Amino acid sequence: MRVLFMGTPDFAEESLKSLVEANYDVIGVVTNPDKPKGRGMKMVASPVKEYAQEKGLKIYQPEKVRKNVEFIEEIKNLNPEVICVVAYGKILPKEILEIPKLGCINVHGSLLPEYRGAAPIQWAVLNGDKTTGITTMYMDEGMDTGDMILKQEVEIGEDETTGELWDRLSKIGGELLVKTLREIEKGTAPREKQGDDFTTAPMLSKEMAKIDWNKRTAQEIKNLVRGLNPIMGAYTFLNGKKIKFWKVDLAKEDEIMVENLDFLGNGVVLLSDSKDGLYIKAKGGIIKVLEIQGENAKRMSIQDYLRGNSIQEFDVFE
Repeated sequence: MRVLFMGTPDFAEESLKSLVEANYDVIGVVTNPDKPKGRGMKMVASPVKEYAQEKGLKIYQPEKVRKNVEFIEEIKNLNPEVICVVAYGKILPKEILEIPKLGCINVHGSLLPEYRGAAPIQWAVLNGDKTTGITTMYMDEGMDTGDMILKQEVEIGEDETTGELWDRLSKIGGELLVKTLREIEKGTAPREKQGDDFTTAPMLSKEMAKIDWNKRTAQEIKNLVRGLNPIMGAYTFLNGKKIKFWKVDLAKEDEIMVENLDFLGNGVVLLSDSKDGLYIKAKGGIIKVLEIQGENAKRMSIQDYLRGNSIQEFDVFE
C-alpha cells in the first residue's frame, strides 16, 4: 500500500514511526515548514521532519495547501493509495481529499464525536474527564466530521497532565492507525457516521491560564493546572509578581487543620513552610502546591522554592 503521511508534532511522529515499523511503503512525508525558535531564533524542524530525515523519506514542506496547484499536482503524481493525516496543522482542500483511492485517514485524540477541533487532549484534562481515547476516521471537508473507523478508549489518571496523556495517546494512535490500514486493506474496515451530537475542542488561549480564585473550585483549579502542563502553565499573582503553578493537588481533610476556614477568602495562604509545603484556600477545598515557578525563574518543587522565597501565612494570591 502506497502511503503519503501528513503530520507535524511528536504526536504525529509516533504514527509515522508505526507505519515505518509495520513496513508500509511511505512514499512521502508532508509537514509544516521549519520555524524559528528560542532566543537565537534558530530554524527548527518538526519532530516528523526529523524522523523522516533519519529514515531517508521524501519530505514536502508547503507553506500552504489550499490553492497550491503545484503541490496538489505533485501529490497526484505520487499516486498514493491512502493519505494518513495526524495533527498536520492545516485543513486539507477537497482536491487533496479526493486523490487517494482508499481515502484520507485521520488519527484524532478523542472519542469522536466528542472534542472535535484543535485541542482534544487538552480539553479532556481541563474538563476533568475520566476517560478519553483515539478515533481513526475517513476525512471529509468538515472539521473532524468524517465517518469513524476504529476507536480505543483509555482512562485518564486523576493526576495525569496533558503532556503525560499526550505521550500515551500518541503511541496508541500509531498502533490504531496500523490496525486501521490493515482493516482497509482487507476490505473489512467499519464505517460509522458521527451524527449531530458533538462537542468541540477549540485552540487554547493565554487568557484562560489565569486562575480565578473566586470563580473556579479547588478541583477546577487542579484540572486547569493539569490541563496546561506543559503547554503554558496556570498562573496567579502574589504581591504583584506572576507565579505559575505546574503541579498541585487537593489537600485531604486530615492533612491541614484550619479554624474558621469558611470565613477566609479564596486565594488566602493557609500554610507556608519549606518542609510542609504551601496550602491555599480555594472554593470548596484547599490547594496543595507541589511544583511552582516564580517570576523570571525556573520551575521547581515547592520545598526548593520556599527555601529561597518568602510566602507568608494569610498572604493572598490575586
